[in-house]
Amino acid sequence: EVACDTCRVRLVAVCAALDEAELAELESITEHRVLPARRTLFQQGDAVDSVFTVTSGTVRLQSELSDGRRQVVGFAVPGDFLGLALADRYGFSAETLTPATLCRFDRRDFVRLVERHPALLSRLHAVASHELGIAQAHMLVLGRRRAEERVAAFLLRWRDRIAALQGASPTVPLPMGRQDIADHLGLTIETVSRVFARWMRERIVLGVPDGVRILDDARLASLVAD
Repeated sequence: EVACDTCRVRLVAVCAALDEAELAELESITEHRVLPARRTLFQQGDAVDSVFTVTSGTVRLQSELSDGRRQVVGFAVPGDFLGLALADRYGFSAETLTPATLCRFDRRDFVRLVERHPALLSRLHAVASHELGIAQAHMLVLGRRRAEERVAAFLLRWRDRIAALQGASPTVPLPMGRQDIADHLGLTIETVSRVFARWMRERIVLGVPDGVRILDDARLASLVAD
């Protein structure tokens, strides 16, 4: 277990809004969870009884469509908050892609804490607004971009998210598989694999264990330029 005041993702998580005394209140309702890869955190349609902050690892968020297909909604990284919704049931499922640690809060206890601390409510509003912006940008990518542009936009956006946590690096870890990327971008796994294979032939990226190394940042950026 890691205390709130020494947590390395505190400043990028919702708890950044709390002072030391308020953090102690948060810690009193915190349950620390350590999960292996491929472990389901919650299922789409389950009653929302918990909310979570990811403190390490990567979590895949996905929805099951009525025809049996899967849509990967996104990927949560350290600092991300899960379960922020007004609905009483989860609108998507969450599964760890890597070993992960999370802070779990009983939803009722967390709501009571938010009611006592307006700064935390403001932080949650900021998180919701940020997530809405990401969702709108993703809809634009799906609706207006060609396949190669979609993959480039995803890779650069993912690179920037990881850099915000770990510092800039040309090597981009990809804990998600090609099928996950395809289901996130509305493409087939064959299309995603062809795009990466072509980029490797053209020395735009280099395949490395568990990810890729970007060799030609300008070329990728040109694919997503408006």
